[in-house]
Parts: sequence; structure tokens; C-alpha cells
Amino acid sequence: MTTKLTLTMEDRVIDSAKKYARQKGKSLSDIVENYLKSITIHEEKTEAVALSPKVARMLGVIKLPEDFDYKKELGNALVKKYK
Repeated sequence: MTTKLTLTMEDRVIDSAKKYARQKGKSLSDIVENYLKSITIHEEKTEAVALSPKVARMLGVIKLPEDFDYKKELGNALVKKYK
């Protein structure tokens, strides 16, 4: 469910924010919503670092083996990229 929210702020802040949103190809509402999500997200007890809302939505998208070593794979990809 979405609900309308009215915010009051300086004109120049609004103008800058609208310009930024246009450059990013997003709505100002989407940018504000994602920002508010990012500052209010609660860490899961098993997570050492809070995930951004975009990353959190991606959880479970692919299935990896239990023994998957992402650090090793990342290292291999970086070596391949900069060879």
C-alpha cells in the first residue's frame, strides 16, 4: 500500500532533488522512499552489516551451493578482469 506524504523544505533543495532524480531516471518519491528504508532497516541477528534495500530485495534470487565461497569467486573475477 502506498500513502501520500507532504514534505516541507527549501525551494532550492527541492529543485536540486528533482534534478538529481531526473538524471538518475527515477522519481523523487522513489529516491526518498529508498533513503528512508536505508536509514530505518534493522540488522538481522545473523548479519554483521545492514543490507541496502536493493540488496535485501535480491536475497534468494539465485540458489548457490552451501560451500560457495564468494570471496574466492570475487578474487578470481578481479584477477580475470585486470589480467
